[in-house]
Amino acid sequence: MDIKEVKELLNSSKKIIITAHKNPDGDAIGSSLALYHYLNGIGHDVTVIMPNEYPEFLKWIPGEHTIIKFSMDTEIATTKIQEADLIFTLDYNHLSRSGDMEETLQKSEATFIMIDHHQQPDSYPTYMYSDTDMSSTCQMIYHFIEKLEDLSQITAEIATCIYIGIMTDTGSFRFRSTTSTTHRVLADLIDRGADNTSIHESIYDTNTLSRLQLKGVALKNLKVLPDYNTAYITMSQKELDTHNFKKGDTEGFVNLGLSIQGVKLALIFIENKNEGIIKISLRSKGDFSVNEFSRNHFEGGGHHNASGGKSNLSLADTVDKFISILPSYKNALNQ
Repeated sequence: MDIKEVKELLNSSKKIIITAHKNPDGDAIGSSLALYHYLNGIGHDVTVIMPNEYPEFLKWIPGEHTIIKFSMDTEIATTKIQEADLIFTLDYNHLSRSGDMEETLQKSEATFIMIDHHQQPDSYPTYMYSDTDMSSTCQMIYHFIEKLEDLSQITAEIATCIYIGIMTDTGSFRFRSTTSTTHRVLADLIDRGADNTSIHESIYDTNTLSRLQLKGVALKNLKVLPDYNTAYITMSQKELDTHNFKKGDTEGFVNLGLSIQGVKLALIFIENKNEGIIKISLRSKGDFSVNEFSRNHFEGGGHHNASGGKSNLSLADTVDKFISILPSYKNALNQ
């Protein structure tokens, strides 16, 4: 990214759209709202548009009430995108990840700026800040503001938004992508007003009874394949419906399997009858790449140790397919 050119673009007031990927998570929402507060603070007309709904536990984040959801307010969102001078795409690197927004974004004549940490970025943006070694897009937003020599503009609201994305995308700072630089950024965010204890409680300690009971179902369904150092969980639509499933309720469940001693690969298969697919989350330890695994077998991708995918087969057939694939990876999973 040519930061001088971007800085020049931002020197005069612009109509700016900030977007993130479909089914946005803490990093997507946090980075988008952090950038929203920053750009709004320096005089731009800024709108955040998400492709669709997101979990309830993210709806307290400063500025969340301003977000337009494309799936619910398509006409307003489309007009905003058509009128934009600049469009930031955060936490995704291919327009197909924006769901139903993709066609509208492709038609836009705005200048695109991508800030993202996933592998194999597409070539659509005019300006690209891509770093697959970075802990989160939120950390990249901090460094983006730093590159613009504007860290003094980071308010308590911005600090809170950035802290949320780093915390959620690093599994509360335990993933290998959490570097000493990440911790220095976190320290600065706390100094600038991020209340780390309150943020953690708001994200992780606000469970409903039905979600905790759903977690019990996940634990009951957890299976271990010791020959492959692998664990997996299945969640049927009936099980989700019985426990009043809401978007985000299964967040983090895949890590239950990964926490078992000796397990190197963990997955959760979640039936989604509305979309007609099985959603898959994959996690791994060490050298085993779930990014490659999901790209090769489940139309997915992501990071080396954290990825997603999907299947158009039934839940049972998807699990059978997965188990049939494992022998090819036995050596890799037993190293």
